[in-house]
Amino acid sequence: MPKFVTIGYGDRKGYDRTDKAVRDAAHAHDAQLREAGVVMGIAGTPVQVRNPDARKVERKTGAFMSSSLPVAGFALIEAANLAEAVTIASKTPCAVAHGIVEVWPLEEA
Repeated sequence: MPKFVTIGYGDRKGYDRTDKAVRDAAHAHDAQLREAGVVMGIAGTPVQVRNPDARKVERKTGAFMSSSLPVAGFALIEAANLAEAVTIASKTPCAVAHGIVEVWPLEEA
């Protein structure tokens, strides 16, 4: 089955202005996904890694890309197609609490 990486962006302000019942339903949706084996995680501090010409590993704390909303978390989901993956992502806390969820098709190498 195809796999998709989701990246959730959101902040406390958007979360707090979302009706509690909507948030609770989104958290219950995430709990069901985890019970079904979906790998999820809360975003920690990123580290950029470079190794130009395979000569010297360089690392820098912080994100390479920036966004108006902070990265909140990640998930690796399986879905029949992109439409189903979007439906799954649309019910998550970031999507319903005034955030954004990116859905990236994962092409396994």
